[in-house]
Amino acid sequence: MDKILRINMGPGGEPTSRTEAVGDYAGLGGRGMTSAIVAKEVPPTCHPLGEDNKLVIAPGLLGGTTGAMSGRGSVGCKSPLTGGIKEANSGGQPAQMLGRLGYAALVLEGKPKDDTLYMIRISSDGVEIKAAPALKMKGNYDTVENLKNEYGDKVSCISIGQAGEMKLASATVAFTDMEQRPARHAARGGVGAVMGAKGVKAIVIDDTGASMRSPKDPEKFKAANRAFVDGLKKHPVTGQGLPAYGTNVLTNVVNEAGAYPTYNFKTGRFDGASAISGETQAETITARGGKATHGCHRGCVIRCSGIWHDKDGHYLTKQPEYETVWSHGGNCGISDLDTIAMLDRLDDDYGVDTIEMGATIGVAMEAGLVEFGDAEGAINLVKEVGKGTPLGRILGSGAAVTGKAFGVERVPVVKNQSMPAYDPRAVQGMGVTYATSTMGADHTAGYAVTANLLGVGGNVDPLTPEGQVELSRNLQYATAAIDATGMCLFVAFAVLDQPETFQAMIDMINSFHGLELTGDDVTALGKKITKMERDFNTAAGFNKTDDRLPDYFRKEALAPHNVTFTVSDDDLDTVFSDL
Repeated sequence: MDKILRINMGPGGEPTSRTEAVGDYAGLGGRGMTSAIVAKEVPPTCHPLGEDNKLVIAPGLLGGTTGAMSGRGSVGCKSPLTGGIKEANSGGQPAQMLGRLGYAALVLEGKPKDDTLYMIRISSDGVEIKAAPALKMKGNYDTVENLKNEYGDKVSCISIGQAGEMKLASATVAFTDMEQRPARHAARGGVGAVMGAKGVKAIVIDDTGASMRSPKDPEKFKAANRAFVDGLKKHPVTGQGLPAYGTNVLTNVVNEAGAYPTYNFKTGRFDGASAISGETQAETITARGGKATHGCHRGCVIRCSGIWHDKDGHYLTKQPEYETVWSHGGNCGISDLDTIAMLDRLDDDYGVDTIEMGATIGVAMEAGLVEFGDAEGAINLVKEVGKGTPLGRILGSGAAVTGKAFGVERVPVVKNQSMPAYDPRAVQGMGVTYATSTMGADHTAGYAVTANLLGVGGNVDPLTPEGQVELSRNLQYATAAIDATGMCLFVAFAVLDQPETFQAMIDMINSFHGLELTGDDVTALGKKITKMERDFNTAAGFNKTDDRLPDYFRKEALAPHNVTFTVSDDDLDTVFSDL
């Protein structure tokens, strides 16, 4: 991947494209690439929906290779939701195909002179940009079906739904999976709104004639890849738990730990958890003829995804992930998997973040729009977003906006982004990550659940402040580096517990690129990425007061442990003191 594709959508004239050498961005991939371009080229104080913002899509350092777990893609910009820098991450096929076409990044720049909607086709023959009025206000599923009919079943697609066209702050960018379903999403931070602001409805990627990228040392790469796969398969989380029950294996675990946010973060246990657990989900999927084990992209060996069929045995959506099951389930008092699957399908089709949408419905329920546990009411609220009604536009703008519109005090956000499925009072390391991450409240930025609850990479008491800052800091740096490789974050379970698996991952990168990286170099890469992001946010107007949880997490004790968040503000201010 030695080139960057830039597509300028305006203003004035017709959209244009140009290809340039990777230049100063050489050696970067994934989140490292997106954050570097945004940090260098986007004015920190610009309007996120204006012409000066840029949307960057980048495969990882191992994108387009035979490396296991390396097919994820990063989408970066200035976030319409947080106002800071954003990287959202997705599985699916597009990142691998971009990598095989030789692109280290695709950058959407400028803004159209009018409301013309465009689609882009990228292939080994070049770039085609054309108006796509027939796709206007179509959902992701219809959009992809239209594109598949025109371009065949070998392409992959990146698209936005109605929410992205309306430029709503919870809008996602959809990536198609191996079956050409728009079921994988770069979801957080409103990246879909930026794609909509650029006037781009869809990007078709056709890698016909392109071959896998070749490593500098094929034999060493093959051996390292084999050792890496062996390590993933022998770890109990990546080799057993996730393949059998998907990410939703965590529902019973987190609920039992008293850290499962229920009824808009009022309590840490949900009585209906077993009905929506990963075990129940897998059993239901299998009984209906779906797939409880499925990869979101080629090269995935963990295979923690799945295919959900409705009661009649027809495909409805991907197997809802743990975060989605929680946000639309326990957080809203709903214990019906079919309702949650329908909400997941609607979210994916309209193109909204399931975490943000579920948290928003929880806030709306607290406001009295519908009752907690009202499944039909929750579905109707999401449909308002798809219709673009005034209420739908409020809800589609996220939990913070919804809380302000309806006068709700208890809104679980940091930097305007909703917290995911771990209450920070019962998993205090996650509270540190939520508060200090450059991305706003984000579990993937530094997944302290590993040592707080799962005993992976050590043990840190989840209910006390001791050790949480160091845990979160180290995980945030490690995560930034993994996001740069294009690997799935779940490799971290094996990497943290098995030194030989960590070394195999480094050996894969070294043998492919002809490098001599060490473990310290990986940490240094993560620190470099984090510093770029922190500097951007500072220039955008963020300060230490933005690295805080809402006050009620320090004031309201969470049952069943009756704990509050007790990591001090002074300690939060030391998380990045070494940058």
